[in-house]
Amino acid sequence: MSSAAEFGGWIAGRSAAELAEPFTFVVDTDGVLRLAPRRSEHVACAGGGVVLSAGEIGFVREADVWAVGEVSNQSTGYCPDVTSWAAVARALDRAGLGRPSGFTHEVVFRRCPDCQEHNIVREDDFVCVFCGSDLPQKWNVDPTA
Repeated sequence: MSSAAEFGGWIAGRSAAELAEPFTFVVDTDGVLRLAPRRSEHVACAGGGVVLSAGEIGFVREADVWAVGEVSNQSTGYCPDVTSWAAVARALDRAGLGRPSGFTHEVVFRRCPDCQEHNIVREDDFVCVFCGSDLPQKWNVDPTA
């Protein structure tokens, strides 16, 4: 979505059932917000390309305008860092959408340096659930690395 008009046209075509649940989103390397049904894969939504962020997003209607009600970086396809919020904020501003000041639900992803598995860190427990190794404090799930 490159503009408020483009988003308006897209959202007008969604059913009530679709609007009742979050959508899959990515922000591509041009900073454009791409949206797909929730059950879509993030990598498919991005056309297999590199992204600046990815996750799930829900919209609410407030005073006759659309805004973001919830947004997360929950994407096991890309495992984006919580710092990817800046790219999401720019894309939402570009699309003319009201938004929160950050992810409403943050997911902390890390790649295990020993077994290479991707992990979701819960309750600040930086231990690999697959092999028990310590996980780094700094995000390390870079697909280009």
